[in-house]
Amino acid sequence: MSHPSALPQDASPVIAKGVDDEPLASNQREATNQLGLVIAVICALYTAFHIFVMNAYPLETWTYRMMHLSGGLVIGFLAYSALVQKAVPEEGMAPPRGIVEMAVLGLAALGVGYGFAMVAFAWAGWWVAGVAAPAPFVLQSHGLPLVAGTVLAVVAGWIWSPRDRSRVYLGDWLLCLASITVAGYILFVVGALRLRAGTSLAQPADLYAALAGVILILELTRRLTGLALVVIVGVFIAYSFLGPWLPGFLAHRGYDAKRFFTYIFTDQGILGDPIAVSSTYIILFIVFAAFLQASKVGDYFVNFAFACAGQTRGGPAKVAVFASGLMGMINGTSAGNVVSTGSLTIPLMKKVGYAPKSAAAIEATASSGGQILPPIMGAGAFIMAEVTGIPYTDIVIAAIIPAVLYFISVYFMVDLQALKLDMKGLPRSELPKFSVLIRQVYLFLPIIILIYTLFAGYSVIRAGTLGMASAAMVSWLTPFKMGPKQVFQALDLGAKMSVQMVAVCAAAGIIVGVIALTGVGARFSALLLSIADQSQLLAMFFAMCIAIILGMGMPTTAAYAVAAAVVAPGLVQLGVPVLVAHFFVFYYAVMSAITPPVALAAYAGAALAGSDPMKTSVEAFKLGLAAFIVPFMFFSSHELLMQGEWADIAHVFVSAMLGMFLLSAAVIGYFFGRIGVIPRVLLLAAALAMTDGGWLTDGIGLAVAAALFFWQRKMVTPASLSRGAVD
Repeated sequence: MSHPSALPQDASPVIAKGVDDEPLASNQREATNQLGLVIAVICALYTAFHIFVMNAYPLETWTYRMMHLSGGLVIGFLAYSALVQKAVPEEGMAPPRGIVEMAVLGLAALGVGYGFAMVAFAWAGWWVAGVAAPAPFVLQSHGLPLVAGTVLAVVAGWIWSPRDRSRVYLGDWLLCLASITVAGYILFVVGALRLRAGTSLAQPADLYAALAGVILILELTRRLTGLALVVIVGVFIAYSFLGPWLPGFLAHRGYDAKRFFTYIFTDQGILGDPIAVSSTYIILFIVFAAFLQASKVGDYFVNFAFACAGQTRGGPAKVAVFASGLMGMINGTSAGNVVSTGSLTIPLMKKVGYAPKSAAAIEATASSGGQILPPIMGAGAFIMAEVTGIPYTDIVIAAIIPAVLYFISVYFMVDLQALKLDMKGLPRSELPKFSVLIRQVYLFLPIIILIYTLFAGYSVIRAGTLGMASAAMVSWLTPFKMGPKQVFQALDLGAKMSVQMVAVCAAAGIIVGVIALTGVGARFSALLLSIADQSQLLAMFFAMCIAIILGMGMPTTAAYAVAAAVVAPGLVQLGVPVLVAHFFVFYYAVMSAITPPVALAAYAGAALAGSDPMKTSVEAFKLGLAAFIVPFMFFSSHELLMQGEWADIAHVFVSAMLGMFLLSAAVIGYFFGRIGVIPRVLLLAAALAMTDGGWLTDGIGLAVAAALFFWQRKMVTPASLSRGAVD
């Protein structure tokens, strides 16, 4: 019996290829050689370990988070080089190529190897003989070689790591060994380190292990996200030591290295909330996304969108809004979602007439919007529930209207731009057949089961696990049945997709630790209060800027964790409700991915489209402008977060929808025809009036829009519209 394919055979070759063939093909290429297979096995075991611990055999929290972090570091250094990201190991270890390189790597090997031997000896004594080594023996006076060896291995990677990555560099193997050494030390002295971390009782051994761990985290973060986040973390670390010499509210008494680094490596810093969320919710939904890819169910979502909207004007752009929003909601990283779905949608957008920068910007804007789309919100809903104590269901319900406003705004902009440029859709002959796809609607079951179980009261972990299982099960109704090989590929892919989140959440933990240690968050709240004495609106604008700056270079979840620690308490002290305050900073943390000058999602789209990164980020900022306005809307009108009477909620929602249309028309320059600068400014003012939520401002906005409409109908001829914009 033949089953209908998730990717119809009568679709065009471009669409039938699917968005996920390349990552799987990469994994398959790696698995054709011995070293690649070893790395794939490590990745699969890492993912399986998380699923097993979360569902069947819970570990002590400190131990589980440390193993999550250490495993992520090991996989990251094996799979991503110092010079390029993607590694395709084929021929084993790359040997040194010169005397200087040999000397540096030799010294690095001695330092890291010595530290590993000390920890291994002590660990073996504890496990075999049941006797813990005395504290002075384990790295107490010998930890400096571990730190020096780690630094030398990092520097060697910067200088000599092979660019073709045909083999894993020796320095990267040493960094893997250093990661295991740090984890071994911290786990071995788990009780003692907890008691003395961040106090005068901290030992030199604790300092060396923590310092080496921080170096490893920052190096992997640099490899995966670039220098932006590393520089931000470096500024915060420097702030911890320079406090006595800083002016005003930034001043503090300062801390010595031993107290600072040991404090950072606790559940108040690196092993705190960001890593806690990364090791549970984030990795769970990333693996769920990997199962959707491996089972080809994710391809069905994209093809269903093409069948519904591909033939309309600007069809591929509308498909990107739908498909990228849906997948971005699940996988939790804007830039990663751009790379996966954008590899399909961006070329097709260019094919129907979108400029490269516009195609990349649309994909980046839609992918970033997935992070605010309930019920998963890229794991943001679960983080917010954990930080605020507000029930998850309340957060999801509150997120509905703002998410609808954002996506309807992006849709309006896409449609108006296509209308302005007279774009067409893709021919029906090049699209999947809707009649075929509608008979496979059961492939939406993994998403439906996930949403149902979340609202039915199941734990997030149980709901995510059931979603994975359902993705594997429904694949048996298609030609792409998930057997052991496909499950292995999904586990392997899930680990590689989660490595970036491990690194950036650990780096974000450093920032959170600095904020907690120095108390700068409380002083920042006091600053916001003083600004609010002059103007509450100015204080909110200042909070917006800080949230965006803190989020630059970070994935959404890490950006929100930092912004929630710095900005949200100050807003709460201003009298803003907790839910509103956290949604406010969450939105701007999300939108940092498309905000110049550091817009990771826009840069990822620009690389795929071959456009200028800065111009693309500016274009994405324009398309996502609604997300910069919506937080101020629900700040002044809590009804947008489902707070209040239904009649008031309906009124604010309808007026905000009209405001989004006027905003889109102003940004694109098309309002029932091309318009010039002056009408665009008037429309923007009308849009802002409509978003205020009051009856008077709604009337003003509607009056301005109606006047422009009738002026356009009366004064502008079709011939002038075809020639260009008018004032």
